[in-house]
Amino acid sequence: MPFRQGSARTRQRTVLLVGIVVLLAALVLAVVLASVLTRGKQEVRPKMLKWKDRGTTKNLQEVILGRCYSHVMARYPQLGDKDCLKIWESLKHAFIYKNPCNITSEDYQPLMELASHPIPCNKSLFWSKTSDLAHRYTKSNQNFLTLEDTLLGYMADRVSWCGDPSAPGINYESCPKRSECESNPSSVFWKMASKMFAEAACGVVQVMLNGSVEVGAFRSSSIFGSIEIFNLNPDKVSAVHIWLMHDIGGPQSESCSGHSIKRLKSILEERNFKVTCEDNYRPVQLLQCVLNPDHTDCRLCTNTT
Repeated sequence: MPFRQGSARTRQRTVLLVGIVVLLAALVLAVVLASVLTRGKQEVRPKMLKWKDRGTTKNLQEVILGRCYSHVMARYPQLGDKDCLKIWESLKHAFIYKNPCNITSEDYQPLMELASHPIPCNKSLFWSKTSDLAHRYTKSNQNFLTLEDTLLGYMADRVSWCGDPSAPGINYESCPKRSECESNPSSVFWKMASKMFAEAACGVVQVMLNGSVEVGAFRSSSIFGSIEIFNLNPDKVSAVHIWLMHDIGGPQSESCSGHSIKRLKSILEERNFKVTCEDNYRPVQLLQCVLNPDHTDCRLCTNTT
């Protein structure tokens, strides 16, 4: 009898141990399966949307803040107080954790209000296909301002940013080009900033165009042709001066009597602006000649005696 009782206890212990081992094995298997399934989901879900343009500029916050402080404290202290930290936070909130193809003007409206400032009359310089030359000119001549010389433009010039719905909310690898989606962070920002820059213009405004490009100096699809020209206020702007510049030694595809310039003049005159056009505005051409001093296009005159 004692033998049978001991044998029964042994069987019970054995069954209990087997049960515990089976339970532990089941728990381990469940953990392993959960880990595999989770890893599989993470691999299937893309971490970041892939686009064709460069990603967000590294150290974007430091770049924006540095440019903001430089602009309002060193370059143009007359603009008054601007809260650069609030400006950065407003920019960040406009795109972070958002699909970069669904950005709206409402996203940027707080930023536009925080960073806006008056533009002195007779100083606005618009440009199309003359970016490098226009900005070299405003750097050498403080009497004119391009959009990129304003606070908004100066902070964003040659800088890129876009968000992503997944963490960390900012895509440093790639951002969408305009051809991929119209409502991307860069396009929406520059359209709004360009509109605001045009609305602020007063007095005589200047437009620097490129007469050496084959497609025509004035293009209706450009930012100037599609946005800025239609947001100039005839009640504030007295005249529009067109400077049609040609590359030194380059082709002269169009002059002030060219077809696209005639179209531009017609649009402006229909909106009651006085319009003048000058081929190779001399002060700007002299700046071109700094880099090409020996070229025949840069000779001031030739003595004939």
